[in-house]
Amino acid sequence: MSIPTILADDHPIFRDGLLRTLAESGFAILGAGATADEAVALAVAHRPALAVLDVSMPGGGVAAARRIRAASPGTRIAMLTASESDRDLTAALGAGAIGYVLKGVSADELVAVLAGVARGEAHVSAGLAGRILHDLERPGRAAPRRPIDELSKREEDILRRVARGMSNREVAAALGLQEKTVKHYMTAILEKLEARNRVEAALIAREAWGDPG
Repeated sequence: MSIPTILADDHPIFRDGLLRTLAESGFAILGAGATADEAVALAVAHRPALAVLDVSMPGGGVAAARRIRAASPGTRIAMLTASESDRDLTAALGAGAIGYVLKGVSADELVAVLAGVARGEAHVSAGLAGRILHDLERPGRAAPRRPIDELSKREEDILRRVARGMSNREVAAALGLQEKTVKHYMTAILEKLEARNRVEAALIAREAWGDPG
């Protein structure tokens, strides 16, 4: 039985390879995108059984997961990512993802994991799961999480530079990104921080991090 699926990743070569792998393995690909907005639009249009999202795509995979969860509650969400950050993992799970899979897995393992996620089976790549359990068991671990703690590593890198007064163009040049990509990330950052503009976001960053250098 085919699994109605959408996916979003901003790396075309990886995305195309993933499309072929899933299509050859019984997944019915309903659409593919490169940004959070495109992923959400696909989810709203198709109400798929499964959404496979990259954490670091423009607009943010975590923000996309949260929006898809609200718009299409029946869609199971898996994050397929290179990020081994505990922060990205906890943010993704908090946004409604039930799968968190590292991109180094074999094609066969990936297909098996995603089929399980589509059935509602939670999966976190080994090692990452162990670290999270260790943190949960650590005495005195829990400090209230702030919205700024939900930023991905890329979003944090961008916000730190914005807080230092850099323009989108300057941030793009510093990080080797396109200016429009930085704008996508800033949209996600403002949404996560519930900030009205970049100045307010910079103030939040300075309050949280002090000198954002």
